[in-house]
Amino acid sequence: MTDPNQRRMNWQIKTDTGKVKAVLDDLRPDMLKHYESAVASLCEMEVKARQTLNAAGVHTIMYVPYLNYARQLYKLSRQQGISGETFAMSAQVLLDKWSARGLDSAVLARIRTEVFDASAPTP
Repeated sequence: MTDPNQRRMNWQIKTDTGKVKAVLDDLRPDMLKHYESAVASLCEMEVKARQTLNAAGVHTIMYVPYLNYARQLYKLSRQQGISGETFAMSAQVLLDKWSARGLDSAVLARIRTEVFDASAPTP
């Protein structure tokens, strides 16, 4: 379509606020269910990670970086759908990264195994 007027008209039709609102109103209930389930899953993971940190004796001031590590693992496993040996290798890369930032690698490994049920990658 090379006609600029036709492109402008098509854009106006697609972005008509009444149509957009109607479409979003139809989608909203399913979007809300999806969001609620995602947040529930994320919160469940964070509670498990906090319990692991508490059991490991980590000071609460250090929870944030450990939770960031756990969130990155969560993103790999849930949002990107990585599992198996690929997940184990990716988790090891993240463990090395956060360990280099000063976190205890033993605690990071506990989060990996206890929260995400993932073992170290096989060499």
